[in-house]
Amino acid sequence: MKDFSQKYLPLFSARRSKKLFTPLLLLALLLPGCGESPDTLARIKNKGELVVATRNNANCYYQYQGEPVGFEYDLAKAFSDYLGVRLIVKVVEWESLLEAIAAGEVDMAAAGLSITPERRRTVDFSQPYMEVQPQIIVHRSEMEIERVADLYNREIHVRQGTTYQKILEDLNKKLPIGIKIRLHRDVSTEELIRQVASKEIAITMADSNIALLNQLYQPDIELAFDLGPHHSLGWAVKKGEGRFRNKINEFLKHAKESGLYDNIYSRYYDDDHIFDYVDLQIFHRRLRSRLPRYAGLIKREAAANDFDWRLITAVVYQESHFDPLALSFTGVRGLMQVTRDTARSMGVDNRLDPDQNVYAGVKYLRKLQGYWSHISEPDQAKFALASYNIGLGHVRDAQKIARQLDLPDDTWSGLQQALPLLQEKKYYQKSRYGYARGREAVQYVSRIFTYYEILRQKDLDWLPEELVPAQVKKNQQKDGPRI
Repeated sequence: MKDFSQKYLPLFSARRSKKLFTPLLLLALLLPGCGESPDTLARIKNKGELVVATRNNANCYYQYQGEPVGFEYDLAKAFSDYLGVRLIVKVVEWESLLEAIAAGEVDMAAAGLSITPERRRTVDFSQPYMEVQPQIIVHRSEMEIERVADLYNREIHVRQGTTYQKILEDLNKKLPIGIKIRLHRDVSTEELIRQVASKEIAITMADSNIALLNQLYQPDIELAFDLGPHHSLGWAVKKGEGRFRNKINEFLKHAKESGLYDNIYSRYYDDDHIFDYVDLQIFHRRLRSRLPRYAGLIKREAAANDFDWRLITAVVYQESHFDPLALSFTGVRGLMQVTRDTARSMGVDNRLDPDQNVYAGVKYLRKLQGYWSHISEPDQAKFALASYNIGLGHVRDAQKIARQLDLPDDTWSGLQQALPLLQEKKYYQKSRYGYARGREAVQYVSRIFTYYEILRQKDLDWLPEELVPAQVKKNQQKDGPRI
């Protein structure tokens, strides 16, 4: 730019320079290398920051005990690590997401956005990372709503500007069934689902991933039927940012091929279907009727062993449904179904005493987790829980099978494929510890993490205060409890 000015500007007199300077400057800015600003990817790497817009809900992003979680957050965090930069999250209102990208206020949006022709006019999208389908959601008492014709003259509540609104509007044009579309501007889809569960409204819509996850927290809702075709979710970027979009696609391909995506997906959505209405109703009911008696005990032992007390609560419920007299057909007893040998090794003599049982169970679980200290969370906790369920030896046998099948033996995605093979003769007859009910171990871990996720989302302020020694509380505040 300096050379251009020195060469050409002296050719003009002072009188003409005022008129011609602006056109020349514009010409200079258009020349290669002059006034050129870096693209989004270059800017992200230069600043060392990836700024992502998302929404504050169970599917996208929320804070739990001071830590950020959520499917979209976890995937975006993995992307920022892939780029080697820091992730900055900005919670943006639904109506402002696309505008924030177009205006350059954020680098991208990771918010469960459906890829639609209308949105493509404003932003560009990555390749799809998830396929979902819209579903009609009603209260369980609305048994007569099973198909499109049952929506005749009914009022359906949806958020304004969503794909649900478009689907309903198109349906009204095609079929004369008179659906009344009630639009909400400042009410989230999750809140509308809650209103259906509490019978404040009768019908709403949600994509299948949102519906399944919220069904865990709102067991009174029913996913009546699919309405509309499958559609894809993608991350949105500013139009014209081809290099950045290509980098996102490169990451998503890597995440799918490496098992990273499956790991993140399983934390939030896997195996939700194994929970039926009765399962969830009993769980929610016993949180109030039985958990208060043991909450202080569970919190104390969890803190003493550096666990999140909600995970231990999920284990206790899975093992005994909070029944201190629970007895399995194999002879294990109590709240955490402690074996006689485990009780003895942990220094307790009465497995039916709740204090001793939870003390022994949590201490033993911490010992098991120590065997897997080289594995990162949350897989480390899943390895420990599988070991608690079927034994450390069987888990090591499953690792050996995983290696034989070229599966990753130090991730849960690999282990959960190998564990069921311990029930097949061609595998278990060559294993050191023989046959094991590996499928049950996988389901055991899945159920515990589903209960755990419900507890993380649920308002539990009505439970008694934790009884934790001051030094343990201090350590927890410093380092945070393990999963």
